[in-house]
Amino acid sequence: MPQLNFENVSMTYRAASGKTEALDSLDLQVEAGQAISIVGPSGCGKSTTLRLAAGLLQPTQGSVSYDGAPAEQPRQKTALILQDFGLLPWKTVLDNAALGLQIRGVARSERRQTAREALKTVGLSDFQTHFPNQLSGGMKQRLALARALALDVDTLLMDEPLSALDAMLREQLQDTLLEQWQRNGYTQVLVTHSIEEAVYLGQRIVIMQSRPGRVTAVVDNPEMGTPHHREQDAFFARCKQLRAIIAQHAEAAQAAATEEGGA
Repeated sequence: MPQLNFENVSMTYRAASGKTEALDSLDLQVEAGQAISIVGPSGCGKSTTLRLAAGLLQPTQGSVSYDGAPAEQPRQKTALILQDFGLLPWKTVLDNAALGLQIRGVARSERRQTAREALKTVGLSDFQTHFPNQLSGGMKQRLALARALALDVDTLLMDEPLSALDAMLREQLQDTLLEQWQRNGYTQVLVTHSIEEAVYLGQRIVIMQSRPGRVTAVVDNPEMGTPHHREQDAFFARCKQLRAIIAQHAEAAQAAATEEGGA
């Protein structure tokens, strides 16, 4: 039985202006301790997929479950990093990093020490007394990552966690994510627009189609996590493979849309 299971999941958002079909019959299984990356065009439901996995949304159709139990509400063993960071502006960097531990009832001295270690991991030790409005976008992103890393979780969900960082720092924190996953053995689901990042951090790479989103291909990436992976021929070959698959699906979608428009 997979740890995280999406079975025939559809999600429709309804508003006064009408309805939006975000996902349609999505099936996806993630084994315990596995790292997967999800790529696809903007608006294909990648972020919705993460929110469903986190128990923040309930599907219009189908089911999302952990170890067979429905994901009907947020669970303590799951951490989610959202694109808007979710930082509290009135709390310091240290207290933001310790927030999840505070919610879990961890003693103040213990949670602050754990938060300090997480801040050191992402390079923010010198900013513990600052507030979020004193940080750059990239620093806020690192703080959100530190808050997740401070928690003892079995599942880490990430929505573009490194997108605001410059190229060198982004690669450094990709290394940090890889090291943390290898050390702690949690399940990791990463949503990213970067093909290189998807290949570097995903044992399996899930490709989604344009809205309404569904899985169109899953590419195994067994070289993920090997030493100096970014420098290997296999890395570049996998990136090339993904680009070809994505381009093929984009062309097919465009042809279908053209045919439908001319019908």
